[in-house]
Amino acid sequence: MKTIQVLGTGCPRCMQLHDNAKNAAEQLQVPYTIEKVTDLQKIMMMGVMSTPALAVDGKVVVSGRVPDVEAIKMMLR
Repeated sequence: MKTIQVLGTGCPRCMQLHDNAKNAAEQLQVPYTIEKVTDLQKIMMMGVMSTPALAVDGKVVVSGRVPDVEAIKMMLR
């Protein structure tokens, strides 16, 4: 099971990243959980200085931009 975390304050870009990540996981048909991390302390503890960011299984894979569904599918493989 993949653990997907969307790190950000809840801005429109963060919501788009959440939707893209969810769509990517569903298209790959991988079991997953998705979590929104909005606490700035937790975000900074993960080493993120620019949001939105995406972490997979606790590892930050992208920060400061919103990758499309196809790019996120590559990150989840």
